[in-house]
Amino acid sequence: MRPPSEIAALKADSFGRISLMQGGDGPFVRRDLAHVPLWLRLPAWWLARREALALHKVAGMADVPQLLAWTGRRLDRSYMEGAAMYQRPPRGDLPYFRAAHRLLKQLHRRGIAHNDLAKEANWLVLEDGRPAIIDFQLATRGHPRSRWMRLLARQDLRHLLKHKRTYCAASLTPTEKRVLKRTSWLRDLWFRTGKPVYRFITRRLLKWEDNEGQGPKP
Repeated sequence: MRPPSEIAALKADSFGRISLMQGGDGPFVRRDLAHVPLWLRLPAWWLARREALALHKVAGMADVPQLLAWTGRRLDRSYMEGAAMYQRPPRGDLPYFRAAHRLLKQLHRRGIAHNDLAKEANWLVLEDGRPAIIDFQLATRGHPRSRWMRLLARQDLRHLLKHKRTYCAASLTPTEKRVLKRTSWLRDLWFRTGKPVYRFITRRLLKWEDNEGQGPKP
C-alpha cells in the first residue's frame, strides 16, 4: 500500500503542522509534531494527546472529527468538507444555530466540554449547511453532571450564543439573552489572570496574531 501523500498544508504553528492528506480510504487531516521546536515538544504532545482522548470519547458521533490514529507524534482524524464560520457566515440561518445547539448538547452528554468555541475557525459550515465542530486540543473530559463540567458546558453555550448574536440576532430567545448577560466567576477569573498570560505567550513568544482564526465582527 502506498503511503499517504499531502494534498495541502492547512496550518503550521509552534505546536505542529496540520495537513490535508490523501490516504487509501480517502482524504484525512494530520497533525504532525515532527518539526515542533524542542522547548515546545512537551506542550505540543500534551495538546495533541488531549485532542486524541477527546476524539476517542466522541467516536461514532456525527459532525465532529473521528480519530483515525495517534502515534505520539502524529494525530490523524477524519476530514469534513466545509468552510469555517467566518468564511461562510450563517447570517440569518436559524436552522444552523438550532442544529449547532443540538450538536453542542450531544457533545456535553458525552462528557466533553470544548473550551475553545469563541473561535469561529472551530465552527464549520458543511457543504449541506449543517454545523460541525473541530479542534479539540483544549477540550475537557469529565462526568457530564459534575458541577465543573456543567460550568464549562455553560461557557461553551455562551460562545455559541455570541456567534448567534452576531449572525442571527433577531432569533435570540429571551432565555438566550439572559444567558448572554450572565457571566460566571470562571470567565471573570480568566480575564483577570489567564488571558494576560495567554496574550503574552501567544503574542510575544509565539508571535501569533490576536484573534487568529476569528471572523470580523460587524
